[in-house]
Amino acid sequence: MLRLATALLFAILAGIPQSAVADKLLIERIGNESGMNLPTRGMSMAQVERKFGAPASRMEPRGGQKRQWPTINRWTYPNFVVYFEKDKVIDVVAIRAGNEEIGPKAPIR
Repeated sequence: MLRLATALLFAILAGIPQSAVADKLLIERIGNESGMNLPTRGMSMAQVERKFGAPASRMEPRGGQKRQWPTINRWTYPNFVVYFEKDKVIDVVAIRAGNEEIGPKAPIR
């Protein structure tokens, strides 16, 4: 019984992709960096700019062609990208530090 449980555990662990382990490193880095203060969901564009300063770039808005497709704006900061639906934050994504780190890349312009 113990051999079966050990073999099953090994099979499960062997099936975990290495990228899942590496992605955790980006999350841990962001959580451990001192001063990594990020915008929160629901903040307005004005609140984000007041608290974090002007973004490095404001990408072209996407969507808005139909009423059910809201306009999505993206602002890029050195360590993260803020996504807005109309003028409210809906998500913030950290940018990976370098080529050796696995995680989200800088957004496509």
